[in-house]
Amino acid sequence: MNTIRNRAIKAIAVALTAAIVLVGNPLTTRANGGGKKSTSLTDAQVSVKYEGTTDNGIVFKVDFENPTGEKFWLIIKNDNGDVVYHQQFSETHFSKSVLFQNTDSDIYPTFVIRSSDSNNEIVRKFQISKTLTELTLATSL
Repeated sequence: MNTIRNRAIKAIAVALTAAIVLVGNPLTTRANGGGKKSTSLTDAQVSVKYEGTTDNGIVFKVDFENPTGEKFWLIIKNDNGDVVYHQQFSETHFSKSVLFQNTDSDIYPTFVIRSSDSNNEIVRKFQISKTLTELTLATSL
């Protein structure tokens, strides 16, 4: 009878130890930042440059260094803040040329690189003004 009782106590002790390990391990992982690490974006990783104009439009170059290869969003907004482009990427060395249609009025594009967890983003805003210059040349005959 004593051996049955000792075996029962040992079985309960082993079960409790296993339960503590199984329950405690996920809690420890969460306390250390969770299993999924989120990399914060920095200004140095993102470059948006005005490249110039073509016959068809105004060209910008967007570059993003994403060493972890995590998913991110490229969002482009127009003058009114309306989203005109929204695409997810995961390249480690992202580079894209963006063409805006030529227009006679000023444009105010906004470029957003947003982490996939939406916790952080880098925003670049521009104002593009077109000025038409007329060159008149007078020569004496």
